[in-house]
Amino acid sequence: MPDTSLADDPTVTIMQDLRAVADTTSVEARHFLEAVTEVASGASPDTAIPVLLLGVSQVLVAGARLGAIEDVVPTERFEPDAGADPDIDPLRDGLAMVFEGLDDYVDLVDPVTSQELTQGSLSNDLADICTDLLHGQRHYESGQVVEALWWWQFSYLSSWGERAAACLRVLQAIVAHIRLDADEDIVAEAEFDALHP
Repeated sequence: MPDTSLADDPTVTIMQDLRAVADTTSVEARHFLEAVTEVASGASPDTAIPVLLLGVSQVLVAGARLGAIEDVVPTERFEPDAGADPDIDPLRDGLAMVFEGLDDYVDLVDPVTSQELTQGSLSNDLADICTDLLHGQRHYESGQVVEALWWWQFSYLSSWGERAAACLRVLQAIVAHIRLDADEDIVAEAEFDALHP
C-alpha cells in the first residue's frame, strides 16, 4: 500500500513553505523595527546611518522574497481586527531630529512610467515602513500567519517596498558622500600615516 503521509500532500507543503516565509519575515521585521527605534532614540548618532543602511538592506531582502512568491490569499474575506495601531509619531519625530539637514530628498514619482520628480523624507519613509511591518507583525503574533503574510506582501508591493528602496538609495548616497567627499589634504595625510606608522 502506498504511503499517503501528510508530507506528500502539496497543500501541506505549500503551507509549510508559507509558514517558513512568514517566520523569516517576522524575524527581519522585528530586527528592522528594533534598529529604527534605536536610531530614533538618538542614543548613537555616529552609527545611525550605517545601522539604517544595513537594516533597510536586510528588510528589502525579506520584501524581495515576498515579491518573488505567488500572491498570498488570506483565508478570511475581511481582515481580522488586530486592535489599534501604535502611535508612530514619536518615532517619526525622533528620526527627523536625527536626520536634521539630511531628511528631505528628491525622488521620481514612478521610475517606470514617469520622469516627474517628487519630494521624499527619510523620517517619513522609515516611519511608514515601520507602520506597515508592525501591522503585519501584530497579525503574526496573534497567530494569523497567512493574514500577516498577505499584509506584508501587499504592503511591500503597494507602499513599503518602494519607500525602502528610496531610503536605501538615499542612505547609500549619504554614506558615499561621507566617505568619498573628504578633503584631499586630509586623505593624503591619513594615507601617509597609515603607510608610515
